Amino acid sequence: MTGRDYDSISKNDGYRPNVGIILFNRSNQVLWARRRSHDGWQFPQGGVRSNETPEDALFRELYEEIGLTRDHVRVIARTQDWLKYDLPYKFRRRQRSQNENFMGQKQIWFLLRLLCEDAEVCLDTSPRPEFDEWQWIEYWRAVDQIVDFKRHVYEMALTELERFLPNLSFNSRRSR
Repeated sequence: MTGRDYDSISKNDGYRPNVGIILFNRSNQVLWARRRSHDGWQFPQGGVRSNETPEDALFRELYEEIGLTRDHVRVIARTQDWLKYDLPYKFRRRQRSQNENFMGQKQIWFLLRLLCEDAEVCLDTSPRPEFDEWQWIEYWRAVDQIVDFKRHVYEMALTELERFLPNLSFNSRRSR
């Protein structure tokens, strides 16, 4: 994605480009992290800078938010299209000062397999850490625990990427 592509994506439709990270372990559990100074938990995610591709942003965010590098994970799959969610108005104010059309985020979601030990996860690799705690949870539990305005995007991403998990029948939402 070039700078021009980024500008057209973010300005024309009002959605900031972003990547979401679903990291799973040997038990097909996913990494769930608590936002620093908040009660909310979520998957790691972050914005795509104007000079980055979604893949570049994935690996930058992976390191900044949970301290892992390319060597610690294997990319298994990604969503085919951008998945959008609208931010509630009270959260848009800061973003709207930069872009009057800002409505929310547009995300490409990546499914990653953890190749290292849990001890490699580190939440304080950046000057302003995003998270202060993390845990492994069952794959579909995230949909039930995420903040309401993100729920439909989580469900779409998890549904699209579920087929790439080992032992699919064990993990299926339909069997919950």
